[in-house]
Amino acid sequence: MGVTGTNGKTTIAFLLYNLFQAAGYNCGLLSTIENKVGDKIYPATHTTPDAIQLNKMLAEMVSKKCGYCFMEVSSHALSQHRTAGLDFTGAIFTNLSHDHLDYHQTFDAYIKAKKILFDNLSNKAFALVNVDDKRGKVMVQNTKAEKHFFALKSAAEFKAKIITNNLDGLELDIDGRQVWFRIFGAFNAYNLLAVYGVAVLLGVDPAETLTLMSDLQAAPGRLEQVANNMGLTALVDYAHTPDALEKVLQTITEFRSGNEQLITVVGCGGDRDKEKRPLISAIACRYSEKVVVTSDNPRSEDPDKIIDEMMAGISISDKRKAIRISDREEAIKTACLLAQTKDIILVAGKGHEDYQIIKDKKLPFNDREVLGRMLTLTNN
Repeated sequence: MGVTGTNGKTTIAFLLYNLFQAAGYNCGLLSTIENKVGDKIYPATHTTPDAIQLNKMLAEMVSKKCGYCFMEVSSHALSQHRTAGLDFTGAIFTNLSHDHLDYHQTFDAYIKAKKILFDNLSNKAFALVNVDDKRGKVMVQNTKAEKHFFALKSAAEFKAKIITNNLDGLELDIDGRQVWFRIFGAFNAYNLLAVYGVAVLLGVDPAETLTLMSDLQAAPGRLEQVANNMGLTALVDYAHTPDALEKVLQTITEFRSGNEQLITVVGCGGDRDKEKRPLISAIACRYSEKVVVTSDNPRSEDPDKIIDEMMAGISISDKRKAIRISDREEAIKTACLLAQTKDIILVAGKGHEDYQIIKDKKLPFNDREVLGRMLTLTNN
């Protein structure tokens, strides 16, 4: 099963792997977080491995008698033919928004790259697409595969309605069944619905699917809460595109009482899509009382120049909200020092990553660990 789209790929692949493992199947996973053959874990270096590594992993899955492989399929992988020759049983489209334009140059080229996955499906495969996204039907225009659709707002074969949504979880009505999930956020309703649709299309009983799904945990670094004794809500999320960050911040806004402040720590990677830098900082300021603009993975670029480009997107009225601190650990510490009881801290951009790329060095760095440590330090 191949999952593509701007946001949601990791969550869907991760949940599908854990769902089918819980249902008693031996599975493989190829994802941004990690690669798995059954229970054996291999570190992931790319969202989708190169063709040689990819086929090597798939061959191992076959030898270990894995019945299913759930994999993220990136636009880079599709345009570079890393998945050429693979026979997909099904493909899922999540959504499409601004990302990777440093590589694809135009949004149209980005769309066409994603569409390759569906254009190459056989007539024995199925395509499951989010029809609430205006490019959902575009993805399957030329596909030979059987078409299926999921949605929250539009008419679709797989339909869900949000009943409740808070920090404890998400309650959905899916196909007339009310189910509570341990994952929260309105955008995750789409991810859960896609997982449900895939399972049903692969022949798993709908009731059993929903029962097993209700016990699934969110993927690491995806709106992950960091425990603390300060009475704060501390969150880490991988959101590194304008659309993903806005959805996360909208989700947090839904939970707010109005008596707390939201403090967002955000940066942008170097040697990557520069157009999104001012957009990300502007979105962070729109939803937050305070924003600490910092570095992400600066790579070969000067972190301060990246921050300059981010600061350029902040309106004059929002300038008072923004603090620039190029050292990411100091930025997270500052957010913790600014926070008071009941406040919300969001550290966005790196999620599950346990490193920071500075120049040609990959240095240990984990937002979850740093945030937890800084909350303990500032509390003392």
